[in-house]
Amino acid sequence: MTSLPIGAVPRLAVPLADYTTLRLGGPAARFVSATVATELVDAVRAADRSAQPLLVLGGGSNLVVADSGFAGSVVHIATTGRRFDSCGGGKVQLTVEAGEDWDAVVRTTVDSELGGLECLSGIPGLVGATPVQNVGAYGVEVSQMLVSVDLLDRASGEVRTLDTVDLELGYRTSMLKGTDSAVVLRARYELTDDGLSAPIRYAELARALGVEIGDRVPVREARSAVLNLRRGKGMVLDTDDNDTWSAGSFFTNPVLDDAGLEAALERIAAKIGDDVRVPRYPAANGHKLSAAWLIERAGFGKGYSGPGGRVALSGKHTLALTNRGAATTADLVALAREVRDGVHEEFGVWLHPEPVFVSCSL
Repeated sequence: MTSLPIGAVPRLAVPLADYTTLRLGGPAARFVSATVATELVDAVRAADRSAQPLLVLGGGSNLVVADSGFAGSVVHIATTGRRFDSCGGGKVQLTVEAGEDWDAVVRTTVDSELGGLECLSGIPGLVGATPVQNVGAYGVEVSQMLVSVDLLDRASGEVRTLDTVDLELGYRTSMLKGTDSAVVLRARYELTDDGLSAPIRYAELARALGVEIGDRVPVREARSAVLNLRRGKGMVLDTDDNDTWSAGSFFTNPVLDDAGLEAALERIAAKIGDDVRVPRYPAANGHKLSAAWLIERAGFGKGYSGPGGRVALSGKHTLALTNRGAATTADLVALAREVRDGVHEEFGVWLHPEPVFVSCSL
């Protein structure tokens, strides 16, 4: 049997549904929870030496795990620790271990009157996932505050520090997404110490705050407004609300080049009329369309039900696919395929899932 670091005690046949926000997923053959970074590094190295399949599990907020589970080792990141360091010039650097709850960290920065992360309030999951996904919401992305990450390079077995530029951060992606090549151990963010938010860049949030785009507001006001908006969309976890039993936004907003946008607009005009206003936004590599808008116009409204009513689009937000309490992962995947294929058939645009699929696929 593979040797284990002291303190990391393995368990067998642990249901992964208990560790995902969708509350779906079969058992892990072997499960280890690492509470400090050295345990995490040792557990991953041990699994790599054994050549076993390995899943590194964080908060489970972005995972779709097969009903059959995972026939390998799961290393659960449960590391904790935070440190604030003054950088001068009104800047503070926050260093956080990967296993810290993301929203708890955001709440701490707001309570400390530090600005930068407040618009990312209410997002489930752990700190370690934020640079992998380049987590973003309400006009703010982690890339705007991220300084560097420490990670375990699985190929070399070495711990390395990568600056933000080295991570190739893009819209909901990075060089780490979709690969098992590295494990994030901790992240560093640069914040402001004047008690004001990052400039408000998102129109819906600006309206809720009663300010103009580009204005800054007290961080507490920004966090409160963001949480209220997210709750209205079922995007703040609530054990008693099935609309929050999800992986958040299931599909990313599609980014099209000029030719793709023209083709999509022609298809939309042919289907629902020339005078329709199609929401679109500039993106780094083209034009971003609203996935929620496309889903709704393709006939999938809020609350649209999947197999047996066991899964459904959220009654509050069409981008969230939800477990209604007795679902299977197969049910969820079937609904996701129906929505994806329906949008493509209607408008010629492919939607791509945001969650990571484990032992299953769309």
